[in-house]
Amino acid sequence: MDKILFIINPVAGGGKAKALISLIKEKMDKHKKEYEIILTKGPKEAIGLAEEKCDDFEVIVAVGGDGTVNEVSRGLINKGKGTLGIIPGGTGNDLAKSLGIPKEPSEALELLCKGNTKLIDIGKANRYNFLNIGSIGFDADVVINNINLKKIIKSGFSYVISVIYTLLHYRSKKVEIIIDDNKIKEDILLLAVGNGKYYGGGLPILPQAIVDDGLLDICIVSNINKLKFLLLFPSIFKGKHIKYDKYVKLYRGKDVKVISREEVNLNIDGEIIPNVKEVFFSMESKKLKVIC
Repeated sequence: MDKILFIINPVAGGGKAKALISLIKEKMDKHKKEYEIILTKGPKEAIGLAEEKCDDFEVIVAVGGDGTVNEVSRGLINKGKGTLGIIPGGTGNDLAKSLGIPKEPSEALELLCKGNTKLIDIGKANRYNFLNIGSIGFDADVVINNINLKKIIKSGFSYVISVIYTLLHYRSKKVEIIIDDNKIKEDILLLAVGNGKYYGGGLPILPQAIVDDGLLDICIVSNINKLKFLLLFPSIFKGKHIKYDKYVKLYRGKDVKVISREEVNLNIDGEIIPNVKEVFFSMESKKLKVIC
């Protein structure tokens, strides 16, 4: 029987993840699983915990949002072993959605106990691994503003407000983008590169992405009038933004290099890497086993 370790981010979802402890115990006892629960005490701790504990536990479960999932997965990737489990407990649970993991924790725990796995791709942006989406431009600035706003508004709606606030202050970025051998010079609003379909709490920015096809999906939104973007933005909720092909372009490739004239913020699964001018997105040769 697989031993299961739950790594819980107690502040994820405004305490939502921590509140799942009793449910986790109930489900694990019901299915007679051998398990342990650890609560993290600060940022990045989950990386080290996953690295340290994957020798003793076959399955390491991230309980939290996409940031928690990213940290746990990085620990497993660094160690080169272990199976990732995910129990959504954050305000944004985008990778879980791409993997078909139920948003309802009770259902997600039942799925976890069934143990169905698949191998998914591992992306890399410079030296940082990611499973979902990496991006630069407008949306990275939205993430920074959303982190502050979530302290006040404990719901996915905080992202929409952050979009509007950021748009009022945002300036486009002049970049050169090299997708495999295809060079593009563009004045961009945003650029998203990833494995998963969703970010920002359920927005399908990469509606055609497949988590195990060995390719990166790329969405480039050219600089447009701010009023037009506000009109376009709601279409992202249903993945319909791709019909605005004058401003929105989709690509697919193995390697993506982005060179910016000025420093930009890099957003990797909700974590911000500030002040970069070059980003090289690529796909690792190895994959990660995930329960989904």
